[in-house]
Amino acid sequence: MSLVAVAMNGLLAVLLIVALGFGWRLERRLKALRDSHVGFAKAVADLDQAAARAEQGLADLRAATDEASEALADRIERATVLAAKLDERLNRPMVTPPPAAASAPVAARVEASEPKADRRLKAEDFERLLDREAKASRPIESSARANLDPRPSVAKETPRSRARVDDDLFEGPVDPPRPGPSFRAR
Repeated sequence: MSLVAVAMNGLLAVLLIVALGFGWRLERRLKALRDSHVGFAKAVADLDQAAARAEQGLADLRAATDEASEALADRIERATVLAAKLDERLNRPMVTPPPAAASAPVAARVEASEPKADRRLKAEDFERLLDREAKASRPIESSARANLDPRPSVAKETPRSRARVDDDLFEGPVDPPRPGPSFRAR
């Protein structure tokens, strides 16, 4: 064999070894691509399931919103009717039965002097009416005890003070202070 033939065989062997290296690297990359393709297909399937769940959740949310709006509309309608009834009752002239027969002529004079259609219930009249009802419902013994009680009387409740109490109901809860030293004090 000549030297040229040996050199050619040696070059061919080197080229075959290089081709095997490239083939091995290409096989590794193709395997990684196949694995990522499987992972990508799984991620797409998971995303599709999540989209279906979100779509179902939105449909449920729409249905709940529709139900809540219908219920709220019914409650608003009932509140409007009740407010109209209350307004009608407040705008009616105040008719109170006389406590005794002796006061009947006084009540007749008051009714004769003021026309019924022009008289509206004022806040002061409402407060006096509430006071009268409270006094009438209490027994005489409790009023005798109240005279003996040395404690000061509680401030009179008015519609405005009741409104302030109702407003307090809608404010958020206040976090109480935590007992013990704070972290920064250490």
